[in-house]
Amino acid sequence: MICKDRAYSATDNIVFILDDALCTVFGRPPRNRPSPAGKHKSAEETSDKIRSARLMRVNHAGEVCAQALYQAQALTARSDSVRSAMETASREENDHLSWCEERLEQLDSRTSLLNPIWYAGSFVIGSVFGLAGDRWNLGFLAETERQVVKHLDGHLEKLPEDDRRSRAIVEQMRDDEDSHAAQAVNTGAAELPRPVKRLMSLTSKIMTAAAARI
Repeated sequence: MICKDRAYSATDNIVFILDDALCTVFGRPPRNRPSPAGKHKSAEETSDKIRSARLMRVNHAGEVCAQALYQAQALTARSDSVRSAMETASREENDHLSWCEERLEQLDSRTSLLNPIWYAGSFVIGSVFGLAGDRWNLGFLAETERQVVKHLDGHLEKLPEDDRRSRAIVEQMRDDEDSHAAQAVNTGAAELPRPVKRLMSLTSKIMTAAAARI
């Protein structure tokens, strides 16, 4: 257990980072909230399990990326308030990660085999924006969440209507991501340049296409 009143060494922090990475990619982080899918009967199933599984696998991969981003951004944040915002978002994203993995198991499917790559790449990107300063750190968080909200809206259109369990998860994820974006803006996020936003969108599309199948 990490004690906030203790000063940790660089070696300690490296161990914590590795532990977070292994838990995110290969384990199942502890959840703070029950899955929204639980309000629907366990006997309910979707008419198109393959489509549901592909979409939920993409969502799970996105949450792996989110964990890496927020862990890196919290590590490189300069102020306690920004670090706290990143850590809060990371905890809520842990719920999303767990919900998506559980749903994939229910659909007799698996997570993306490329998750270690998604994590490593996202950790580097999060570190870059964190080192750029808190306003850019928050700006990247806000823009990431805005794009994720659009992405999840698209998934709600694509998910089978009778897959109420997956839809409940995605709807709650969308609400949480929208809240994270608003919090980042209220905390002082900078507006990212348009080319950066376009590059983020392109990277997301590449990840989505690959994670859906691999």
